[in-house]
Amino acid sequence: MRAAAPVLPVVAVVAALALPVTPGAEGGATPADAVSGLLVLWCAVRLLRDRRRTLSRTAAVVLGLPVAGLALAAAGAADPGAGTAGLGRYLQIFVLVPAAVLMSVRGRDGFRTVAWSFVGLALWEGAVGAHQYATGTGASYAGEDIRAVGTFGAGDVMGMATVVSLGLVCSVGLALAPASARQRVWALVCSVLLVLPLAVSFSRGAWIATAVACGLQVVLAGLRRAVGVFAVVAAVGVVLVGGLGIGSQMLQERISSITRVADAPDQSVTDRYTMWAAAVGMWREQPLTGVGLKGFPEHRDGHASLALSSGSDIAGAGTAYQKQPLLSPHNMYLLVLSEQGLVGLVTLAGSWLALAVCGLRGLVRVRRSPGGRRGGLDCGLVACGLIAWVLVDFGYADIGGPTTVLTAVCFGLVAWWALADRTAAGAVPPAGAVPARVPEGAGAR
Repeated sequence: MRAAAPVLPVVAVVAALALPVTPGAEGGATPADAVSGLLVLWCAVRLLRDRRRTLSRTAAVVLGLPVAGLALAAAGAADPGAGTAGLGRYLQIFVLVPAAVLMSVRGRDGFRTVAWSFVGLALWEGAVGAHQYATGTGASYAGEDIRAVGTFGAGDVMGMATVVSLGLVCSVGLALAPASARQRVWALVCSVLLVLPLAVSFSRGAWIATAVACGLQVVLAGLRRAVGVFAVVAAVGVVLVGGLGIGSQMLQERISSITRVADAPDQSVTDRYTMWAAAVGMWREQPLTGVGLKGFPEHRDGHASLALSSGSDIAGAGTAYQKQPLLSPHNMYLLVLSEQGLVGLVTLAGSWLALAVCGLRGLVRVRRSPGGRRGGLDCGLVACGLIAWVLVDFGYADIGGPTTVLTAVCFGLVAWWALADRTAAGAVPPAGAVPARVPEGAGAR
């Protein structure tokens, strides 16, 4: 418990997401945002009090890289107030909260504590979502109130899918290289339980990102094991779906729609393609700096074709029918490209890519070292799975909604694995890491 104490503020950020979102408050500050602000403030106070460097030069450069592009995009915003607000949001998600998480996690036990908090939140939201699907009290989908959205409401249909997906990725990583037999059993049980709520979220983007991330984790855990795991998963899928007929017709149609989005897309896919084209059009007008932070909604109609609908229909889960405006391209890379130009995309995506590469290198080092499990192989699998999920999901979604702060915590966990000094326990430190003075009682990393 003493080893996990430093990460309790991070766990509090994750736990705050379990609080129900007030109807009509989507897009505003949430309790999780407030707790994340307190986390950043606490870390800043610690820095001033201890007066010592807690980040290596490599970590400072990688996490600070997006600042230049964000500042330039904020200065070029047509609305200074909106630009400043956008700058604060981006700094919160991609710089400040990840750095605070990195400084709070002081060892593998702390990392696992945060990972298990992801799983716990996913189980809670998944249970609420599964109940919504079973009782017909979820968000509207194909004329029925069966879409599982957890406590996030119909205004944020991706919220529960994101939470459950990240929890599933964490549980799979913890199960593949467990520090103990008990960890393997509980992680496997949680992984199985989270499959159903993810399925009834009807989120194609979350399905794809989760499949890629978990598949990558299995491969990184060992090729021989990967063959067996993939064979078992395929066999179970054939038996459940083909043999027993488990899976509703709506679910099967949703899965099959993934492969025909270019041939017969539904209106949601048409809207997405149209907004993607609009984002590319904005970038072509301002290729280096973009149209400025928070500028996509203002420039959307001037670049979108007539195929774009007036908004998406939302209803159910305690929300009356309404039209939700389409204010982003639902693609993080194109959102950054349109609002921040090449400068912003290179700095932001460069930071993400550096985290992914350093995290993968750290995992390879631990696997090659004697006693890889004692070196935190499960932590490496979780970190690599999280960054893979986020980078794939960014192709179908962008930041927005309460779960955005969870993305920031993900980047913090990945940053700890990729950039923190782990000279103890036989783990080889990442290139460029500075040996840090470990506080008394912090334990080995």
